[in-house]
Amino acid sequence: MHSPDDLDARIMLLFASEPRIGVLESSRRLGVARGTVQARLDRLEQAGVLMSWAPTLDPAALGWPVSAFATLEIAQREGHEPVSEHLRGIPEVLEAHTITGEADLMVRLVARSNADLQRVIDQVVASPSVVRASTVIVLATEIAPRVMPLVEQLM
Repeated sequence: MHSPDDLDARIMLLFASEPRIGVLESSRRLGVARGTVQARLDRLEQAGVLMSWAPTLDPAALGWPVSAFATLEIAQREGHEPVSEHLRGIPEVLEAHTITGEADLMVRLVARSNADLQRVIDQVVASPSVVRASTVIVLATEIAPRVMPLVEQLM
């Protein structure tokens, strides 16, 4: 497993703030050779630190402005996989995580409206392995998903 250092952190912060910068310009700004930046990016990608070069998309701007979280209790005898497979077939399910506590899964959902959220929830609970669901609607996002504060700690 690769442990990112200060230069890796500076490279990640630069590409996070300016994703279209390119390797040559980043090497100029960081004061290192182009090959060094490319090798570091390759190593970070191979180690799974850099998970994607895809753009970050906003579901609300795409037409799904309602966000919600649902906790699911599932039938224990069948395990998580049947429910996970079912959830993968619902486009409005953005994330699903196995969790500790009374519930078994935490699911992040989006919908086109509050009424449409009911349709999405109905799809989620249509799995015979889902015993119970509890849903909360997001009113405002105070902190968006982020990782860069962790990268900054590497410096």
